[in-house]
Amino acid sequence: MEEKPRLSRLTAILTQIQSSRLVTAKMLAEKHNVSIRTIYRDIRTLEKSGVPIVAEEGKGYSMMEGYHLPPVMFSEEEANALITAEQLVLKNKDASFVYHYTEAILKIKAILKGTQKEKASLLTDRIYFTDNYSYQRTSSYLMRIQSAITNFEVLNIDYLSLDQKSSNRNIEPFALYSTEEKWLLIAFCRLRNAFRVFRIDLIQKITATSEHFESHNMTLEEYYNSYEKHYRDSADQNGK
Repeated sequence: MEEKPRLSRLTAILTQIQSSRLVTAKMLAEKHNVSIRTIYRDIRTLEKSGVPIVAEEGKGYSMMEGYHLPPVMFSEEEANALITAEQLVLKNKDASFVYHYTEAILKIKAILKGTQKEKASLLTDRIYFTDNYSYQRTSSYLMRIQSAITNFEVLNIDYLSLDQKSSNRNIEPFALYSTEEKWLLIAFCRLRNAFRVFRIDLIQKITATSEHFESHNMTLEEYYNSYEKHYRDSADQNGK
């Protein structure tokens, strides 16, 4: 990857810092194909320009809470990628995900330039994905679960397994993944005192508990490494 002109790089660095909780100089250097020393100079330039960048020693950079840049301008390729993603999302089987993405993309379209809006409209009519052609919705809890994951919130769920066994349990949501058009939730189940995998479309009801849990301090990759056999056996999808 070629090094970007400095102005373009500074803008990209600013956007990246604002869109992430924490960004390291190493990450920025690798992304922009420059030395870490160059990134340090870029950060100082941004700070001198009045951008309130917070440096956490030994960790990385973040933007001061409450600071926001003016709306960004999208390139034609970026706008096209968003429109393509929209068509994919519309085929998703989780109703809450489709609704919230549709609302978000409306706001994004509002800041597109006139010519971009025309091209986005044209592209919408020229992209079609065949999966889920009937637009079937089989779940509506994806957004609620995402919020619980990021806020470390204990959820109470009524679950109906594939073999039609009902159970009620408190879970600590950990991660989500999608396979074969279905969303699966990895969570620590307090009933079984172990991690389990739940199909979201088999969750009958979610109730808030007003209780929070401590982070499991584990990445998704670490989970797979630790629970590979358990995951492979996959009896969990029945909620056992």
